[in-house]
Amino acid sequence: MPFPERILLATDGSTSATLAGRRVAQLAASTGAEVHVLHVALVSTWTTPAPLGPAQRERILAEAHTVLAAAVLELEEAGVDVASGTVRTGRATEQILLRRGELEADLVVIGHRGQNALTRALLGNDAEQVVRHAPCAVLVVRDEEGRR
Repeated sequence: MPFPERILLATDGSTSATLAGRRVAQLAASTGAEVHVLHVALVSTWTTPAPLGPAQRERILAEAHTVLAAAVLELEEAGVDVASGTVRTGRATEQILLRRGELEADLVVIGHRGQNALTRALLGNDAEQVVRHAPCAVLVVRDEEGRR
């Protein structure tokens, strides 16, 4: 298997996602891969059954851009030239796979556990779903608590 040429980092601001970003920085430094970052703001009928008002939607998107900016900044501080940073809304798994396809990324990097335990219980672990459905390699990074 060749080294990745295009990496998609899916981040949610969690500890696992931060560690995943560090692994991406290491990979990019050693392979010269192009790096793209995605954050999905969770706006789903499962978690938000009532339609969002303009102010609520604006707040959610502002928070999402803050999470994305922090991940991009950490990569840039590690010497990575980030090719793109994207915020999407909806179900994380769907949006990660859609973005992966748009970029034709050959590696998706994602943290093992996200921020929202309720959503994980309702919809399943995003990392698990990405591993099951991605047509490319997926690196799942565990945080210290996830190690045994």
